[in-house]
Amino acid sequence: MYITREQLLGSYSEGEAQAIYQAVKETNDFIGFITKFIDDEDYQVARNALWGLTKATHKELSQLQPILHQLIDHAMSTDNSSVRRLTLNIIERLKMTEDDLRSDFLDFCLDHMADPTEFPGIQSICMKIAYRMSTFYPELMGELLRTIEGMEIDNYKPAVKCIRNRILNGKFK
Repeated sequence: MYITREQLLGSYSEGEAQAIYQAVKETNDFIGFITKFIDDEDYQVARNALWGLTKATHKELSQLQPILHQLIDHAMSTDNSSVRRLTLNIIERLKMTEDDLRSDFLDFCLDHMADPTEFPGIQSICMKIAYRMSTFYPELMGELLRTIEGMEIDNYKPAVKCIRNRILNGKFK
């Protein structure tokens, strides 16, 4: 069953997000689905499409690997925080190699993880992604650790504090 734009309009529940995922799974066209809806002018359409894809397995999401940089561009350019968070969630689940390292995206993640006005979900995911990117270069890891250590921890929610502490204590992988 193919999903239409009209089906993605409106507020959705967890069950409806699962139904979106199941419909995409049946077609096995994860790239076609996301490229059709991710840039929709109605953020609800993009949000619901992305939310459905977050239900996919890592193996299924690996089909999105060829469009990793398109997803990164989208995460950095969208004005909608829900769409940004969901896009980052998908990026975080994709494979990232040294060749995928982008300084603009690392800077984006460093800025958003340390911004106390950013939503905690975005801060946490940005911190995880920044850590993954920094593992390729010791000097980047040093910059990340200095940034994390410099964060005024009282300004952050528990989810961000947890990721921060796991990284600083060497328990994050």
